[in-house]
Amino acid sequence: MQAAHGPEEAHAPAATGEGTEAAGHESGGLPQFQTVWWPGQIAWLLLTFAVLYVVLAKVLLPKVGGAIDTRNEKIAGDLAEARRLKAEAEAQSAAAADEMAEARAKAHRTAAEAKAKAAADAASREAAEQAVIDQRTAQAETQIRAAREAAMANVRTIAVETAQAITVKLTGKPASTQEVEDALAGLSA
Repeated sequence: MQAAHGPEEAHAPAATGEGTEAAGHESGGLPQFQTVWWPGQIAWLLLTFAVLYVVLAKVLLPKVGGAIDTRNEKIAGDLAEARRLKAEAEAQSAAAADEMAEARAKAHRTAAEAKAKAAADAASREAAEQAVIDQRTAQAETQIRAAREAAMANVRTIAVETAQAITVKLTGKPASTQEVEDALAGLSA
């Protein structure tokens, strides 16, 4: 079996054992837990920490801080612009509302004026028509009165003639027109 291992294996354990024994350390275990290596590890740790701190503090963090400051300024500027635009939009909205109210009031005034004008026109036409109707009514009443008076005059004549005819039939003697009118005047009084 030893022939199968080869010459490298034979030298490897001896070199490993010699290097460890030459340093005066026990073999086995992790070097991080061996107190002999601690001062070197602490020195490298402090050096690495210092380099990382300097790189972070002087190079990376200012860039990140600058980016954050730039972003904050951009956000603040955008918010200020948004507030300005909002105020402008509200002012425009108020102006539009005022214009709408003014237009609505003007429309109401125009409608009221048109209604009043239409009412006045209708009243004047109605007054003109009423005057025509009153004139025609007065003419009709005059004509009716004249017709009634004519009819009444005819009625009196007819009554006188009828009374004369009845008198002739009853008495056989004709009555004079004056006698019949005196008799009718006595009846109406």
